[in-house]
Amino acid sequence: MMARLFLAFLSTAGLFYVNILPALVDGLITALGFSNQQAGSVASANLYGAALGALSIVFLIRKLDWRLTALILLGGLLAIDTASMFVTQANTMIGLRFADGCIGGMLVGTGFSVIARTEGPDRTFGVLLFVQFGLGGLGVMMLPGLVDQFGTRALFLALIAFSTVTLLMLPFLPDYKVDAAEAAARKALHGKIKIVPLVFTLVAIFLFQASNNALYAYIIGLGEYFGQQGAMITTTLGVAAWLGLIGAGLVVVISDRFGYLKTLVVGLLITILGTWAFLQSDVGWIWIGANCLIGITWAYTIAYLLGLVSRFDTAGQMAAMGGFASKMGLASGPAIAAMIIGESNYVLITWAAVAGLVTCLLVVLYPARLQDRLRS
Repeated sequence: MMARLFLAFLSTAGLFYVNILPALVDGLITALGFSNQQAGSVASANLYGAALGALSIVFLIRKLDWRLTALILLGGLLAIDTASMFVTQANTMIGLRFADGCIGGMLVGTGFSVIARTEGPDRTFGVLLFVQFGLGGLGVMMLPGLVDQFGTRALFLALIAFSTVTLLMLPFLPDYKVDAAEAAARKALHGKIKIVPLVFTLVAIFLFQASNNALYAYIIGLGEYFGQQGAMITTTLGVAAWLGLIGAGLVVVISDRFGYLKTLVVGLLITILGTWAFLQSDVGWIWIGANCLIGITWAYTIAYLLGLVSRFDTAGQMAAMGGFASKMGLASGPAIAAMIIGESNYVLITWAAVAGLVTCLLVVLYPARLQDRLRS
């Protein structure tokens, strides 16, 4: 379990800004005077860079020493996050964060590839989400106030601190070499599987992350649009992220004992319901309930989606490909939202998120059912 925890930090360090995304977007707007579109573009540039980095590592991971690679990439993140503290222009920030995303995406892809080599990758992804939502909840609750006092430096110092802690954990992880016998057995099990179920799973990951993050990037503005107060918004977001620990914990405890089809259908249906409820955010308890519900099911569902794609191999290439699909979704959500939000078109963003989640549910049915049949 300690190794799972350290792997969770390794796989989170390159993309931790996603877990504090509302604080990051709101901080760029309030502290640096960026517009909604500019702040959303910074977030998307960071995430598109991460997607590019995650994709590139797919083709390199078998040839690289993952520990040395992680060491170099963490050093790159520390350098760019330090430089970001002194940037005030939107275009410069977009370019710098794109570079940060490329390095971070490679680091996350490296971490995912190592997780795929562990016994029970679903559980390790559960621990990963446990770390992300636990520390992310603390971030979205505290960072907006710190930005008011210290500016955007508070945001980037938080990222620097996370990378530093991860760097200290790196020497204590095992080697996690590819097990040739296990890889051969996994290949034999999936010998008759065509590329179609893999593509379906990757599309489902993309849709799930894009739909959730389109709304999450602007969730502070959405709450204000429906009349909620600033203190209540940040507190609710922090509590909702911490409730994501329940979803991640369920994955660790349950693992795959109920199969992928049942667990994913339940998770997605509840996420759809919670997202639709945001249309009634003018009612306080509905706003709180919707955030808390999605906090739980986001962690729960994405862990199983990543676990599903990891079942296609043990060397980690497909897991890294899942990381690419995840980051493309996380990036595309805010990018699409930035194009349609205008001044305050939060209702349209919410409906788009609902439609994306419904499509995700339909797409994932086939690969989840197929994997359950192979497992049985």
